[in-house]
Amino acid sequence: MGNLLKTEWYKLRKDRSFWVLLLILFGVAVFYPLLLTNSEGSSGNDFYRGYILSINTDIVRLFPAILAGFFISSEYSMGTMKSVVSSGNSRVRLYFAKLTVFSIGSAIIMLILPIFMIGASVIYIGPEVMPDWSFYLKAIGLIALYAVAYASVMSFFSTIFTDSGKSIAFQLLFIALIPSLLEYLSSKVSFLESIISHSIFITQPSILVIDQIPQWSGDVVLTYIIVPILTFILFGVLGSLLYKSKEIK
Repeated sequence: MGNLLKTEWYKLRKDRSFWVLLLILFGVAVFYPLLLTNSEGSSGNDFYRGYILSINTDIVRLFPAILAGFFISSEYSMGTMKSVVSSGNSRVRLYFAKLTVFSIGSAIIMLILPIFMIGASVIYIGPEVMPDWSFYLKAIGLIALYAVAYASVMSFFSTIFTDSGKSIAFQLLFIALIPSLLEYLSSKVSFLESIISHSIFITQPSILVIDQIPQWSGDVVLTYIIVPILTFILFGVLGSLLYKSKEIK
């Protein structure tokens, strides 16, 4: 498994789409705070929530879908995947090696703005824009956890679509529309309401206001920690079974 992880990590480091996405986000993280001339008076938590986390939740969460299309789906269309499965390794191990590295790549993408943009903002504007450490650390941790959970979903769909273009188009639409579709479904099918309301697709935007949750226990822990972990396990298993039975040409 260690050699498989090293191989996938090497592929990720050589993936041009990964580096393009990183450069775009680093550029935004460094230069966008220079434009925030109307941020005076914002508290640290409100600044972090309004100018950084909101961008991450609304826009940057779509970026891993682009990486999934190039890092996973393109290997099918280019014939690389056929060479990979003929290496003699178990397909389940191959799938989880790629999923693990893709999850790390997704987490790196999702953490650039929350870490580097607040650093640039503190330098340009002042230390008053720095959020409370408890809010900052909770946000960082949950963003990484949700990125891994989303990565398992994207890896599953990328295994279905063996063309990078179709994979990226479908996943961008899926991620953008799934919250509205699930909310509509929960309003029509009452017994699904509890499951849907705890899903990562509904709860991810709530990371913006986790500083307003007074005590982390019971349902809060289930919603923000247990559900993303279960989502990763569920879609990881489903994806590995799909990959195991898939005819790869």
